[in-house]
Amino acid sequence: MKLTPLADRVVLKLAEAEETTKSGIILTAKAQEKPQVAEVIAVGPGGMVDGHDVVMTVKVGDKVITSKYSGTEVKVDDVEYTIVRQSDILAIVE
Repeated sequence: MKLTPLADRVVLKLAEAEETTKSGIILTAKAQEKPQVAEVIAVGPGGMVDGHDVVMTVKVGDKVITSKYSGTEVKVDDVEYTIVRQSDILAIVE
């Protein structure tokens, strides 16, 4: 199955959460923070959204930082993705 985002939506694959701290302490799943760095998997076409013209500035393959609790999580073929609006992306990591 393939995800194709609509309008100003972007499909992201989140980076794996750290399982150990820098000092070597192993964290349980509940203690791990939700990762905020993700890879762009698919980008919608942009266009008119809520009366404003949206130009997509991210592209497939970009590493981005998102708002901590943004987006909708979906699971496709046992892989977890997050679908967010482009406005929920805070920065591109270079």
